[in-house]
Amino acid sequence: MDASLDVRRAGPEDARRRVLLLPGGLCTTEFYADVMAQPAMAGAGLGAVAVTLPGFGRTEPPADLSMEGYARRMGEVAAAGRCEVLVGHSMGANVAIEAAALGLFRGPLVLLSPTFSRADEARFLGVLDRAGRVPGLGPLAWTAMLKAMPRTMKKDMLKDHVPEHRAQALAADMADNDPAFCREVVHHYYAYLDRHPSLVTRLRDSGARAWVVRGDHDEIGLKDEERRELEANPRVTMVAVPDAGHLVLVDQPARVAAVIVEAARSLDT
Repeated sequence: MDASLDVRRAGPEDARRRVLLLPGGLCTTEFYADVMAQPAMAGAGLGAVAVTLPGFGRTEPPADLSMEGYARRMGEVAAAGRCEVLVGHSMGANVAIEAAALGLFRGPLVLLSPTFSRADEARFLGVLDRAGRVPGLGPLAWTAMLKAMPRTMKKDMLKDHVPEHRAQALAADMADNDPAFCREVVHHYYAYLDRHPSLVTRLRDSGARAWVVRGDHDEIGLKDEERRELEANPRVTMVAVPDAGHLVLVDQPARVAAVIVEAARSLDT
C-alpha cells in the first residue's frame, strides 16, 4: 500500500474478508477507531483498513482533487489491500459511490451519512465555498471555520453522549487541517455535485449493493423523493440509527459495526 497514506489496521492478518473504511472531510482514521474496536468486527473475523482521504489531517494532498480522482485512488487502495467491502462516511461515502459508479469497486458499500444532492449538504459549507472564491477572503474564511467548527462538533458529540476525552481528541483532529487545501477540495466537491444532481440515480445505475446509514438527527438532508427512490431500489438497505447525528460512526459505533458485518456476510449469500 502507498507509504504516503495515513493507514490504520485492525483484525487478523489472514482475515478471509477485508473492509476499507474512508473517513469524511476534515477527518482522519481516528474517527473509525471506535468502530474498528467493536467486538462484532473481531467476532466476524474481519480485517479492517482505514485510510484518511489524502490531504486531510495534513496528509499529502493528491494531484487530482476531483471526486473522480479520489475514487480512482481509493479503488486502487481497495484492490491492493484485497478489500471486498467499502465503507465511507460523509465525503468518504460519496467517494465510495463514485468508485462504484465508475466500476472501480464491485463489492458492497456501507454509506454513512452520504450527500445525495447539493441541496442536502450543510448550508454553511456552500457559504464557505462561495466565500472561498473571493480574493483575500477565502483563506481567512477557512481559517476561521477550522478554529470554530471543532468546538461546535465537540458540543454535538457530547450531546450524543460521546465520552469527553474522545470528543476532545476528535475535535482536535478536525482542527488540524490546512485551510488552503480545504478550500480547494471543497470547491471540487461542489463541482462534482453540480455534475451529478442526483447521486441516488448514480448509485442505482452502478448496480452496487448498498447500506445507507443515517443518524436520526443527521444534519445532512435527504429529500422525500430521494428517500423514496432509495427505498424502491431492491439493492439498497436503509438503516436509521437512533441517538446519532452526522457522526454516526462516533455516536453509535456498535450499530455501525453491525451493519459492516452484515454487508461482509452478504458476500457469502
